[in-house]
Amino acid sequence: MNKVKIGFIGVGGMAEHHIKTLQKIEEAELTAIYDVNGERAAQVAGTYGANAFESAQALIDSGKVDALFVCTPPFARGEIEELAASKGIHLLAEKPVGLDRETVRRVGKTIADSGIIHSSGYCLRYLETVQKAKAYLQDKTINLVLAYRIGGLPPMKWWAQQDKSGGQMVEQTTHQVDLVRYLTGEFAEVQSLYAQRSIRQLDPDATIPDVGIVSFTMRSGAIGSVVNSCVSPHKGHGELEIYGPDYYLCINGKSLTIHDAEGNRTESCETDFYLEQDRAFLQAILAGRQDLVLGGFDEAAATLEATLAFNEAAERKSAVSVG
Repeated sequence: MNKVKIGFIGVGGMAEHHIKTLQKIEEAELTAIYDVNGERAAQVAGTYGANAFESAQALIDSGKVDALFVCTPPFARGEIEELAASKGIHLLAEKPVGLDRETVRRVGKTIADSGIIHSSGYCLRYLETVQKAKAYLQDKTINLVLAYRIGGLPPMKWWAQQDKSGGQMVEQTTHQVDLVRYLTGEFAEVQSLYAQRSIRQLDPDATIPDVGIVSFTMRSGAIGSVVNSCVSPHKGHGELEIYGPDYYLCINGKSLTIHDAEGNRTESCETDFYLEQDRAFLQAILAGRQDLVLGGFDEAAATLEATLAFNEAAERKSAVSVG
C-alpha cells in the first residue's frame, strides 16, 4: 500500500479542515464522504473528488476506505467507531470521543482488540514546543499546574446543550486538560465550581455553564486548577503554566517560555499541528506502527474520563476521584 484511501463521517468545518490538510499529504487519497446533511455531503464530495454515501454503514461496508476520520459531534459517537474497527478500518476520532464512560470504554476495547491503528483529535501534542516541554519536564518535580481556556461561544446550537456537548470542559477545554495529562501525569481527585452567568443572554435555551473552575490533585502529589469561560468574546486565553521548585514553564499557543537557573527564554514554533497529526496517522498505517501516533483512542478516552469527572464533581458539589 502506498496510498491510504480515506473516508469521512461528519463533514462540518473541522472535517473540511482535515480534508484540506490531507491534500498536502502525498499518501492520502480521499474516497468517501457521509454526513446526515446529504446536501453538505454531496457538496464536499464534489469539491474534493470523493463519493458521497447515503449512510455511515454504507460507507463502512463499501470497501473504498482504509482509514476513517470520525468528525461527528460528541453525542453521535460509539456505533460508528465500533463498526469501523470491526471491519479493520483504521480510525481517527475527533475529540471528545463521546459523552458516556461505559460506551467509550466498550469502544476502546473493541478498537484495542481489532489491532487497527487509531488516533484522536488532540493535535496540540504535535507542536514542536510541546515536545520540547515534554522533554524538559522528564526529570522535573512538578508542584503546581494552572490551565486556562477563555473565549467566546461557538455558533453551533448543540454546543450550548449539556447533553449534546458535555459543556466547555468536555468539548473545548479538553485540549488543555489533555496537555495537563500529557505533560504532567494523571489526575487523582477533583473538585469543581460551575455557574451560568451570561450565556442565556446569548442563547436562551442554553443548558451548559458558561464559567467553571476545577481544583485538582495529581497522582504525583502536585496540585492545580483549570479555569474556563465561553462568554468572553473580547479576551481569549489558552495557556498552561507549570511551576517547579527550580523552574517555571508556560505553553501559550505555539510559544514556550522557561525560566530557570540558565535564564529566561521564550521560543515559538511554526508547526502546522493538524498536518503533523494527520501525517503521523497515515505514516503509522503505512508502517503498521501505532507508536507513531502521539494520542490514540485510549489517550482520548482517558482525557474524557477526567473531564467527565470535572462535571460530576460540579453536580455532586463534592470531590470525585478520576479513573
